[in-house]
Amino acid sequence: MKQLDQTPIERMVSPIQRFIKQEKSGGIVLGLSVIIALVLANSSLKDHYHHILEYKFGFQWAGNSFFEYSLHHWINDGLMAIFFFVVGLELKREIVAGELSNPRKAMLPIGAALGGMVVPAVIYFVLNPSGEMSNGWGIPMATDIAFALGVLYLLGSRIPLTLKVFLTALAIVDDLGAVLVIAFFYTSEISTLHLLVGVAILVIMYLGNRMGVRNILFYAILGIAGVWTAFLLSGVHATIAAVLAAFTIPGNVRISEQVFSEKIQGLLDKFKAIDPDNTKPTLTNEQLHILEEIEKSSASATPPLQRLEHMMHPMVTFIIIPIFALANAGVSLAIDFDHLFSTNVALGVALGLLVGKVVGVVGFTLVLVKLKVAPFPKGMNIKNLFGLSLLAAIGFTMSLFVTSLAFTSEEYMTQAKIGIFVASIIGGVIGYFVLSKAKE
Repeated sequence: MKQLDQTPIERMVSPIQRFIKQEKSGGIVLGLSVIIALVLANSSLKDHYHHILEYKFGFQWAGNSFFEYSLHHWINDGLMAIFFFVVGLELKREIVAGELSNPRKAMLPIGAALGGMVVPAVIYFVLNPSGEMSNGWGIPMATDIAFALGVLYLLGSRIPLTLKVFLTALAIVDDLGAVLVIAFFYTSEISTLHLLVGVAILVIMYLGNRMGVRNILFYAILGIAGVWTAFLLSGVHATIAAVLAAFTIPGNVRISEQVFSEKIQGLLDKFKAIDPDNTKPTLTNEQLHILEEIEKSSASATPPLQRLEHMMHPMVTFIIIPIFALANAGVSLAIDFDHLFSTNVALGVALGLLVGKVVGVVGFTLVLVKLKVAPFPKGMNIKNLFGLSLLAAIGFTMSLFVTSLAFTSEEYMTQAKIGIFVASIIGGVIGYFVLSKAKE
């Protein structure tokens, strides 16, 4: 009956809305983007594909060009800054009121994430100790939260909610680690003046937070026109600016849940009392004013941090990350094994992700449990911990991003990407089957 009441447009849009709301949808869209990129890079359209990515555009003023970068560069430094901004919002939310807010509960995913970063980096560096190849040690440190959670949610109710929460917290800490690695080890020459300007604007945003400014436009203008631009010109990677800007967004509410509930209930009672007949399609002026009050109260009861995260998450999941994958996953598969293994880059990345993540995540977690620093979450055991560690080996988005920063050589980039693809596919498939067979 509900379907019959919908307009034709609503009937077309509702399946898309249902798909977007599913947790696994982000991983599915990302996977399709990777396949499309690989097809384009290995088809008769490959020259057009690469040519479009290298097309440069920017701004001109008085005959001078500013911010003239390739499309590929704009995607990696511009669009991905939005991705990192959302990562920063998620991280702050977890620290303020999520899994990372309770020190004892947070110790296990933090320890697992640290193990999953350190061991892969060591494995890679042992295999690639010198030259430009050694710069890739940060590539196998990352976990792709969209892909990993997408695989996990395919298992549905067979997986306890605590495992999903654990993997989410682990991946968010992992993202923070990747951000710090980029900031300290993959940053070019620094312009102190531009960096100081960026920091000064961050201070203004922080002071705005402390003074009770909750207007999202205030933070958007200062964050994009100020912080992001200054950091981009400073030489510090612009994605770092995005994370720092996210931390200045207010995470508190103006009115408590109790006060909000009471206020809304009172407004609803007034709304009904004004027009008890409610058969007319229009509203009275008094009702319109009440609806405005409800809207204001709802805004006051919602932290800007969560409002922004909720608003931007679909855009990042279904637009920005797929575009990034289309721009970075296009690797020619027409290479021989001698060329692929002419260095240890592919091997270091693949073993770092597959072996390093498993050893690091499982090993550090078991040590913390053994030392009684923190107990296993309810529903977790060694078998499904092993399965989660395999999903943590899916390093796709972040690993590709670090690859673009670590190497200037196309040969090394291609080898690293092949290593990422192989490890991510194997880790995802085996992890899925291990978890599907795991019991409490």
